[in-house]
Amino acid sequence: MRHGHDNHTRVVAPRPLAIGCGAVRTIAVIGGGIIGLAVARELTRRGNQVTVLEKEDRLATHQTGNNSNVAHAGLYYPPGSFKARMSVAGNQSIVRYARERGVDVDVCGKLVVATSDAELPALHRLAERANANGVPAKLIDPAEASEYEPEVACVKALRVESTAVIDFPGVCHALAADLAESGADVRLGTRVHAISRRVSGGVELHTSSGPVKADALVNCAGLHADRIARLAGLTPRTQIVPFRGEYYELRPERRDLVRGLIYPVPDPALPFLGVHLTRMLDGSVHAGPNAVLALRREGYRWSDVSVRDTAEALRFGGTWRLASRFRGTAVEEVRRSLSRRRFASSLARLVPAIGPDDIVRCGSGVRAQALRPDGTLVEDFLIERVSYQVHVLNAPSPAATCALEIASHIASTLDS
Repeated sequence: MRHGHDNHTRVVAPRPLAIGCGAVRTIAVIGGGIIGLAVARELTRRGNQVTVLEKEDRLATHQTGNNSNVAHAGLYYPPGSFKARMSVAGNQSIVRYARERGVDVDVCGKLVVATSDAELPALHRLAERANANGVPAKLIDPAEASEYEPEVACVKALRVESTAVIDFPGVCHALAADLAESGADVRLGTRVHAISRRVSGGVELHTSSGPVKADALVNCAGLHADRIARLAGLTPRTQIVPFRGEYYELRPERRDLVRGLIYPVPDPALPFLGVHLTRMLDGSVHAGPNAVLALRREGYRWSDVSVRDTAEALRFGGTWRLASRFRGTAVEEVRRSLSRRRFASSLARLVPAIGPDDIVRCGSGVRAQALRPDGTLVEDFLIERVSYQVHVLNAPSPAATCALEIASHIASTLDS
């Protein structure tokens, strides 16, 4: 569930931060995923005292711990966008950090394959975008593609060298270790119930483990980022709508069908990349994800239903406008969710030898996608700031790839 097209979303600053460089002493970071932990680490490196508040009993529980673990190269995103710039830099910085900290990583590259002549123009545009973004990639013919992936079917492919597979939960544990060494306070099982501004400046957070006073707040709450922003007094112009991406994996005896990463040419009219194949660090091969509306913000199964979350999504006009624009696609995604045969058929476009009996279900993830009232998806990262506060309101994939770059950007925002 990773794609991006627009180049219009930027950091929004309704008014400048009231904290100058060097004046920030204590900062509260909400969220114990890879973005929150990376931000906390960067802030401590700059001499701040940081408290991380995570509502779950462990780190990286949601988006970070339930994705394909791919460190993206940056070829899909419009030149000059946050995603493009941060992906190219982030691919290098996150791989370097993982290696330095002994976290498993494999810079294996990937193939984006055109399976018909009709897809060639889009593949060539993708190659041009990769070149514009500084991504090491080249167009290759079917014979060259078969050297990388003997079972792949294509009329042409784009070989991307810098794409990697990385243990993102492992990165989170390394970041947490850095925080512990620096004296930061990481509080698990701590929910934020209310946020108020202090008369003397800064904020006070009312949590399940008691009050937390801080000079500044950074909201990295992912699936609940818009709700945290509202608690802090903002009125976000977007709303988080959760999309569940379901995965299958190849049976062990069929893993030899895929050596690395195989992606389809994305449809520029659609917000997601389409199902693809990823060889994981343990040798398993994941297939997916599809993209269906989740009935709960942390809804990893059809049976996970929240009346509050569903009602909130259905009351939001943007949900209906999005559904209207992609009605046919939405129906097909639901059908694919319910049918292993349909899912396998999508994979067979890339690797014809894959059949329904070759795949088994292996979990899912939920993407925190910001949606505008007009039904358009926020494609770029969206970070808003007001006095004493920075809110990360849209950071889906490739945010994990970009975590260290996003962290540096946010820390600099607080220092400005």
